[in-house]
Amino acid sequence: LKVIAIDEQLRVIYEDNVHFDKDLPEFKTQGGVYIHSDRLTVTSPVLMWVKALDMILEKMKSSGFNFSQVRALSGAGQQHGSVYWKKGSIQMLKNPSSQLPLHQSLKDCFSVGNSPIWMDSSTASQCSALEKAVGGAQCLAGITGSRAYERFTGNQIAKIYSQNPEVYMQTERISLVSSFAASLFLGAYAPIDYSDGSGMNLLQIWEKVWSASCLDACAPGLEEKLGCPVPSHSVLGPISPYYCQRYGFSPDCKVVAFTGDNPASLAGMRLQEGDIAISLGTSDTLFLWIQEPTPALEGHIFCNPVDSQTYMALLCFKNGSLMRERIRDDCASGSWDEFSKALSSTAAGNNGNLGFYFDVMEITPEAVGIHRFNRDNQKVSDFPKEVEIRALIEGQFMAKRIHAEKLGYKVSKYDGKS
Repeated sequence: LKVIAIDEQLRVIYEDNVHFDKDLPEFKTQGGVYIHSDRLTVTSPVLMWVKALDMILEKMKSSGFNFSQVRALSGAGQQHGSVYWKKGSIQMLKNPSSQLPLHQSLKDCFSVGNSPIWMDSSTASQCSALEKAVGGAQCLAGITGSRAYERFTGNQIAKIYSQNPEVYMQTERISLVSSFAASLFLGAYAPIDYSDGSGMNLLQIWEKVWSASCLDACAPGLEEKLGCPVPSHSVLGPISPYYCQRYGFSPDCKVVAFTGDNPASLAGMRLQEGDIAISLGTSDTLFLWIQEPTPALEGHIFCNPVDSQTYMALLCFKNGSLMRERIRDDCASGSWDEFSKALSSTAAGNNGNLGFYFDVMEITPEAVGIHRFNRDNQKVSDFPKEVEIRALIEGQFMAKRIHAEKLGYKVSKYDGKS
């Protein structure tokens, strides 16, 4: 859990973090999560998140941070995680004792103690049922911006309902991680924002309302438990009196809707229409601002957090830096300098030599293995080292462009001036 405070000139005046495994060892998480024995189910304890918030605010208080100067706060949460509030919890959320840390007041408020998160892949049967209910994967993508994904919240809710209907019936509100965190500050159930809501397989991204057919396919009475979605930049209301009494926040401090980590990246990078951002990590992520999306079976279309009339597209590629590091080790003696020199020594276009490099099963496209083709489009078993290096880099970036164009991204022609 990270906190950052900025002034009106966007200068950072405070930052800190709480590390779940290290700072909250009593929850016994690894990487902030529990991986269950089936290796598919992955959850995080809700109270660990609440306790982390208590801890970070206490750290700020003891460092002399002046909470009374905070005019507004907002946040981002990992996408696709969900939190289940037990019936009657709203009273505890509205009136926690300012004498107690929040996690003590809320300890009995959750019907599901361990929240399913983005790493969970245990809902394959729910995904196929949802796609079938609405007329297939492409139809679902046309409604919600994505085909059914195991980590998406609708499928997680469907699993909870089918396995524990009584737990589902005891739940009065379902939050995403982002709207859950906003609720803690608001002292009321915060609405889900359009952008993070687009990662649930439940929101009609065009009309910005819940899809009745998707809700019905997942669980009964679901609309009431989700509340009405709102634009990502909505001001939700003033901060809960609890924070004024315990930490000295001003009662005028506003809580702005929280959103998902991916939409927050688009906003934080200040992307505008026609821009594209690529995050080169263990997995590579590509996100872009898009005017007229064409939802496909690969990738995701979300509502744009900055401008509710437009969209953002997101593509994830599993074979990212781990693949680049392996080729660096194989072809450049483990040295990025050597890797860069080899890349510079070859011509753009690689004389027609092309490669696709998937050590693990790729998401976009669903393929695995190393596939090399020479300029005559014949499959070959190997390339010289410098050709291999360029084939990897060009192949990865061409794939990103091709899949972005499939989702509706228009590559503007370079005019030689800009």
